Amino acid sequence: MFNPSVAAIIRNEHDQILFQRPSLKNDLWSLPAGSIEIGETPAQAVIREVWEETGLQVIPQKLLGVFGGKDFRFTYPDGNKVEYIVLFFECSIKGGVLHPIDGESAELRFFDASAMPKFTMPYPEDIFCQTDSDRTYFQL
Repeated sequence: MFNPSVAAIIRNEHDQILFQRPSLKNDLWSLPAGSIEIGETPAQAVIREVWEETGLQVIPQKLLGVFGGKDFRFTYPDGNKVEYIVLFFECSIKGGVLHPIDGESAELRFFDASAMPKFTMPYPEDIFCQTDSDRTYFQL
């Protein structure tokens, strides 16, 4: 089953990127992300998901990339298989306080681009490069 999803790249005033660790059971991290709900636009989804997982209010600034394919397949413990199609947004912080709302984040932390953690998903490195370009990255 295909699952349209969003992910947010959020930088702080020190140009560090926000990641969440979904579980304390392992050392894998992810971007604030989640599925697009029925009737929701991708921009609305990224605003909602970031709020639920981080407590931050964000403004989507730019679509950075669209990724999917076999590298984005996942099998849940109950046996359900999905293949994510992920729209990556660059977002700016509008307000809020950094703390998880929905219980999906065991830990939230900003990382320097040169010392990022191990990821739960195969995020393309180009997606983290800060640029003034209007270019959107696509997986080929």
